[in-house]
Amino acid sequence: MSRKDLRKVVILGTGGTIAGVGEPGMTTGYFSGGMDIESLITGVPGLKDLAWLIGEQIANVNSDDITQEDWLRLTRRINELAEREDIAGFVVTHGTDTLEETAFFLNLTVKTRKPVVITGAMRPATALSPDGPFNLYQAVALAASPEAVGKGVLAVFSDAVYSARDVQKGSTFHVDAFSSDDFGCLGYIRDTRPYFYNAPVKRHTVDTEFDLKEIKGLPKVAISYFHVDADPDTLRFQYMKSDGLIIAGAGNGEMSLRWDREMRDLEPYGKPIVITSRIHDGIVTLHRDVPANVFSGDTLNPQKARILLMLALTQTKDIPAIRKMFEIY
Repeated sequence: MSRKDLRKVVILGTGGTIAGVGEPGMTTGYFSGGMDIESLITGVPGLKDLAWLIGEQIANVNSDDITQEDWLRLTRRINELAEREDIAGFVVTHGTDTLEETAFFLNLTVKTRKPVVITGAMRPATALSPDGPFNLYQAVALAASPEAVGKGVLAVFSDAVYSARDVQKGSTFHVDAFSSDDFGCLGYIRDTRPYFYNAPVKRHTVDTEFDLKEIKGLPKVAISYFHVDADPDTLRFQYMKSDGLIIAGAGNGEMSLRWDREMRDLEPYGKPIVITSRIHDGIVTLHRDVPANVFSGDTLNPQKARILLMLALTQTKDIPAIRKMFEIY
């Protein structure tokens, strides 16, 4: 295939371990975001044979330093470029620590059916056996594939393709650090060919109501993490300082009687409280009476429930309407 026949893919760099630089051969003690996107692209053999590539640097930081402003800039840039007929898809390179959060945010806010694929690495580019080049190669192949159209934002890691809604990081160092727990992956990619066996059933991308064109900032939502003998004052403090609150409960969203009483005392303020679980797998069903402003986060983990609540609050403060969004997304 000649270069003029290749599909055009935009690679948007945000930094992370995939662009990390450190002592040659070592997998720790590196500097995240030490390489720019052009260096990443030229460092992967055969990458330019997969697609006509355009590299663009959105940020170049450790993903723990990604901000809401970065999310808004990334979403708006993808939406802007997606209007071009000559662009077939997008790849976002990202640090792994918060990759699942950025992926879910994009899944709810980008307005295109074109593939948007996010990937990263567990080992820096200067490690003895870096995984970033392999993941980037597969991500570009997927972004250029017509089979990935309309499936929402996807994450690619170690031969597997995941839905942005369900993907989670599950290891601090394994190269196959990501999974979707109960739901499994959507499929696999071998060399340059994707094999899909599942598809997302929750709303995403062009089917969401979250239009951020005029949004300058997102509402403030905090996460309160329950643990044995957790101080209920922290629950009140975070609730009063925020526009909404996520509780990461134990088991099926459970908490102590003291926390439960504090949560009920906050009902008159009317701001939403979403109950999630600190456990990776399962749904929070809330088989008990709760205040009118409290509802389940379904299968979303605390950090993803926070993203959905922030976006929901850009549209409405009506609790039943927000609860419905958690059922839809």
